[in-house]
Amino acid sequence: MAAQLVLVQAAAVTRFSPFPMNNALIVFLKNLTLGKVKTRLAATIGDQKALEIYSQLVEHTLNQVNTANYEKLLYFSDNLHSDLPVIGQDFLLRQQQGGDLGERMSNAFKEVFESSAEKVLIIGTDCPGLDTSIIEQAFDALDMHQVVIGPANDGGYYLLGMTGFHSFLFEDVPWSTSSVLELTLQKCAMHGLSYTLLEELSDIDDENDLNSWNEWLKVNQSRES
Repeated sequence: MAAQLVLVQAAAVTRFSPFPMNNALIVFLKNLTLGKVKTRLAATIGDQKALEIYSQLVEHTLNQVNTANYEKLLYFSDNLHSDLPVIGQDFLLRQQQGGDLGERMSNAFKEVFESSAEKVLIIGTDCPGLDTSIIEQAFDALDMHQVVIGPANDGGYYLLGMTGFHSFLFEDVPWSTSSVLELTLQKCAMHGLSYTLLEELSDIDDENDLNSWNEWLKVNQSRES
C-alpha cells in the first residue's frame, strides 16, 4: 500500500541561525517524483511501485528520528515544494546545493557546522535497517572519534558523521561504486582522523535488494512469533 502523502512547503534560506542543540542530523532525500526515484528498482518493477516503495522508505526513516532530541534537517534533491509523508513539525527543510553527491554532501555539512553544531551526521533514505538506536550510537561514537561511518554492504556507506568539517572526504570519490567506503577510510587515515565503524546494513537499490530485505523480515518475524 502506498504511503499517504501531504504537501509540505517552505521558503529557501541561505544561512542558518545558531542551533539550540549541539547535535545535528542531515537527511538527504530525493523529491518524490514519478520516474525520478529508485530508477534501478523501477527498471524491473515499474515507476509507480518504485515510487511507492521509496515513499515508504522515506516515511520509515523520518519516523525513526521524528521525536529525537537533536536538530533535524531535510535536504531535498530538487525543490522544497515536495510531497512528504506526515511526520513532525520540527524538521528544517533545505535544498541540496552542488553538482555530484559529494559536493552536495560537503556543502550541507559546511552549512550545518557553520551554524554552531558540534556533531553532525548525514544519512540517506534507502536503508530500512537504520533505526534510532544506530543513530544514537553514531552520536555517542563521536565522543571518542572524529569520524563515524555506517558501512553499506554494497561498498558505500549509509551514515557518515564528523566532529568537524573535512571537505577532502568528498573530493575525488567515484560515488555509487563499491570503492566509496574504502576510499573514505583511506582519506581518514591519510589525514590522521580517528574513525570507527558501525554495523553493516543494506541499502535498497534494486529488486534483489528488495527481495533480500523482505526475506530477512520474514525470517526475523518468524523467530519473534
